[in-house]
Amino acid sequence: MPCFCVPWECHWAYTSGLWELRWMGICDSTMGLSTTLFVMAFLLSGAASMKSQAYFNKTGDLPCHFTNPENISLDELVVFWQNQDKLVLYELFRGKENLQSVDANYKDRTSLDQDNWTLRLHNIQIKDKRLYQCFIYHRKNLQGMTLIHQNDIDLSVLANFSQPEIMLISNRTENSYINVTCSSVQGYPEPTKMYFQLKTMNSTSEHDAVMEIIQDNITGLYNVSISLSLLVFPETNVSIFCVLQPEPTETELFSQPYNIDAKPPQPPLPVPDNVLLTALPVLLLVVCAMVVFFITLKKRKKKPGPSHECEVIRVEGEESEQAKERVENRVPERSNEAQCIVNISKTDSDLGAVMQSKEISSGIREEKHECGTQEPF
Repeated sequence: MPCFCVPWECHWAYTSGLWELRWMGICDSTMGLSTTLFVMAFLLSGAASMKSQAYFNKTGDLPCHFTNPENISLDELVVFWQNQDKLVLYELFRGKENLQSVDANYKDRTSLDQDNWTLRLHNIQIKDKRLYQCFIYHRKNLQGMTLIHQNDIDLSVLANFSQPEIMLISNRTENSYINVTCSSVQGYPEPTKMYFQLKTMNSTSEHDAVMEIIQDNITGLYNVSISLSLLVFPETNVSIFCVLQPEPTETELFSQPYNIDAKPPQPPLPVPDNVLLTALPVLLLVVCAMVVFFITLKKRKKKPGPSHECEVIRVEGEESEQAKERVENRVPERSNEAQCIVNISKTDSDLGAVMQSKEISSGIREEKHECGTQEPF
């Protein structure tokens, strides 16, 4: 531990990775005892501050904004950064890196851009969101260091949420409601708002819901989701969007549209089973009656009707009368011819039988022929 043995004077000295303000009362070169008053450098008043922003798993900048107007050589400077918990991120001692003073959380994660005095912190995590300070000291002589620059950097960390995704929980119900949920993950900080947006041909409407927020214990990132029952009219085409408003609110994340087409006309309601059981016997009776009716009608068409029979009798009767007239006009003088007339008369009287009319007529013709050819006595 360095000790500048100048009684009753105030000096800066470096101890255990931190610069400390010492008030030197007594300096004993043999015992190395001193009375010290420690005051941390980042408590100095009048320090300038600035804001810096970095993305999760990316690189963040911690600028020191030292202009070096006197063009002091690096061999005469001591430069280091520390966080609000007094842990050293990086130290450049007289132009060389001093890794011994760097905290384990920041080893192999930093690099210095000496052209603009900016420390780059790699692989940014959510826990890196905090206040940082840079200090630059000029070592003029062996008797101490002079603080020539200091500024504060307020580092904020962002993580982009994933594109919101809509999922259907249940289909459209009888009252035209559907249950949907929307989620977005791995973002930081907490979003300000999340809601559903319904678009039809003629209107656009917003539907708010309570946002559920879950923070990962390891990464510190947030997962958010909302669920809601939405009224969707069956005769209308609807596009549903999920909208997330992160912090800051200048940008909005939209999901892919979830489209619901108009519902087709409802088919007729099915007949209850009890109605079918009641109607089935009646239906069978109707079918049986129709079958019997068509069978009866077919049989009637095949059977000759009364009008046809009467027509046959009338024709045969006319033929018999004509034959009778011919016989009467030719009255024979012999007994055989008279017998023929008697036979013809008897035959005519028997023409009332429908099924034998043709046979009788044929017999009459044969007898007439025989009588006509018989020679007289």
